[in-house]
Amino acid sequence: MAIASPSAPSFSASFCRTRTETPSTFTRIPSIFSHRAKPRPLTRRLALSARFNKSTSSDAGGSVSPDNGEPENGEPDDSELQYELFHGLSPQRCRKGSPVFVTLPLDTVGPLGLLRRPRAMVQSLKALAAAGVEGVVMEVWWGLVERDQPMLYNWEGYLEIVALARRCGLKVRAVLAFHQCGTGPEDPHWIPLPLWVLDEIDKDPDLAYSDRFGRRNMEYVSLGCDMLPVLLGRSPLQAYADFMRNFRDTFRPFLGVVITRIQVGMGPAGELRYPSCPTQKLTWAWRSRELGEFQCYDKYMLASLNACARAIGMPEWGNGGPIGAGNLMQNLEQTDFFKSHHGSWTTPYGNFFLEWYSGMLLLHGERICREAETIFRGTEASTSVKIAGIHWHYRTQSHPSEITAGYYNTRLRDGYLPIARMLAKYGFTLCCSCFELQDLEEQRMNPVGSPEGLLRQLLSAARVCDIPLEGETSTTSFDHQSFEQVVRMSKFYSYGLEKPSFSFNFVRMDKKMFEYHNWIRFNRFVRQMSDANAFRAKLEVDAMPDTRRSPTSISDVAKFGMGSTYC
Repeated sequence: MAIASPSAPSFSASFCRTRTETPSTFTRIPSIFSHRAKPRPLTRRLALSARFNKSTSSDAGGSVSPDNGEPENGEPDDSELQYELFHGLSPQRCRKGSPVFVTLPLDTVGPLGLLRRPRAMVQSLKALAAAGVEGVVMEVWWGLVERDQPMLYNWEGYLEIVALARRCGLKVRAVLAFHQCGTGPEDPHWIPLPLWVLDEIDKDPDLAYSDRFGRRNMEYVSLGCDMLPVLLGRSPLQAYADFMRNFRDTFRPFLGVVITRIQVGMGPAGELRYPSCPTQKLTWAWRSRELGEFQCYDKYMLASLNACARAIGMPEWGNGGPIGAGNLMQNLEQTDFFKSHHGSWTTPYGNFFLEWYSGMLLLHGERICREAETIFRGTEASTSVKIAGIHWHYRTQSHPSEITAGYYNTRLRDGYLPIARMLAKYGFTLCCSCFELQDLEEQRMNPVGSPEGLLRQLLSAARVCDIPLEGETSTTSFDHQSFEQVVRMSKFYSYGLEKPSFSFNFVRMDKKMFEYHNWIRFNRFVRQMSDANAFRAKLEVDAMPDTRRSPTSISDVAKFGMGSTYC
C-alpha cells in the first residue's frame, strides 16, 4: 500500500541550542498514566492444548520435550507449570503486575515491505498469547516504508502484523525506526536508510556523522542538520514528522486499541545518542576498552560549535572536538581529556564542549518529542524514547563511553536527569535496556563497568520525574539468572510507588524461544512479572482460515511457528 503524504510546513534553521526554545502551548498526553478499557472485537475462543508427550524427544526443529520435572541448575521445579499447561487452566489472562511484550524478529517484514511467512507468524503469536504475553513490539523501518521515493509510503506488511496481533488478542508497540539496521548488504538483516536519503548523502557526505579521522557513520542522519532542507527540500525533522503523521493516519483505527504505545527513534539503534561506537560493536566482548569517538566533525555540527564558541567570546574553542581524547582502545588514564585527576573534562573548556555536545543531543530529542506529541495527541497511544545502556566505564570518574555518546554523565554531574525532565515535559515514557545484566558477571571481564549502577541511575531519574518506565533486555537470553535479574531490577523501580507504571520488552523472539527449557523459563518469567499465583492463558481469535483448524499444541507451535521460520 503506497500512500502519498501532503507537504509539511517549513521550519527555520538554527544551530545553537537556546534555553528558551519551547513551544508556546503544551498539552500532556492524558493516557500515559492510565489505560482505559478498550472494546474487543467479537471473537470466539480457541482452546489451547498444552500436553507434553513424554515419549516425544527433542529434535533440531525445536520441538518440545519433557524433563520429568527435574530441576535444572538449581532452578525451580517445572512440575507446577507442566501441570497447569497439561490441564489447560485458561479462564482468563492475568492483567495484574507488569505486562510483558516480545520484540518480533528483525526479518518479520521483507525488503519489499511484505510480511514473511504469515501462517508461521500466526502460530507464534498464538503461543505468545497463551503464555500470557501482553503484546509484541513491531519495528517499523523508515528504510522499508519510504524506501524508493520521498513521501511515498508502503505500510502493507505492518498493517498485516497489526491485524494478526489483534486477532490473537495481543497488543502492539510500534517502534518508528529512523536508523539503519545491520552492518552492510552481506548482513541478512540489512536495512539501510531510504535509498533516496542515501542518494542525498552521496551528494553531501556531511549529512552523515563524522569523527576526527573523517570516518562517516551512516546509521542515522546527523542531528546537526535537523532543521535544514537537505533532503530534497525537506529537513530531516520534517521527514520524520511526515512519516509519523502518515503512520498516524494509516493506523488510526488501531491506535489506542491495538497499538498502545509508539516508540520514536532518535538515533543509532533507535536510541537518543550519537554513534560514538558502531552499534554492532556494542555487544562485543572487548567493548569494555572502547572509549568512543566524538561525532562532531561534519560541517553542520562544526558550524554549530563554532557559532556557540563565538557567542561566548572563545572562538578558539569552536574548531573541533577535544584535543587529547585518546584513541578508541586507549587506557583513559593515559589521555589528557578523560583521565580521572586533572583531566581537561573538568576544565572550563571541557565543560563548555560537553554542555554543547550533550545539549545538541537533548535539543534533537526535544524537537522530535514536540513533533510526536502534537501528531499523536488524542490518539490514546502513549509514546516513548529509548536511552542507551552504555555502562562499561560507569565506575570511572569521567565516564568516557557515555560522554562520547552524548550523555554528560560523570561523578560530578547527573547526565540523565535532564533527559528524564524533557520526557516528562512532553509526556513520554523512558525506555532503557540492561535489565538482565549483573555487575558480578560484567566485572569479571571489565572491573570498571556497572550495568546495575547505570540502570539504577536511570530508574531513579524516572521515579524523580514521575514518568513511566519501559524495560528491555540488551541481548536475547533465556537463562534463569537473567530472568531473575529482570524481576529484581523491575522491583527496584516499583518499590514504594503507589501506582508504578512499568512494562517490559523481551528482545527478541527467535527459534530458541520455543525450545522446551527456554519456553518453560519464559512462561515462568511472564508469571513472575504478572504476580500471578497460577498460570492463565486465553487465546482469542477471529474467524480466519488459519485458526479454524484443530486446537494447536505448544509443541506444534514450537515446531511450525518458529523452528521452520526464524532460523
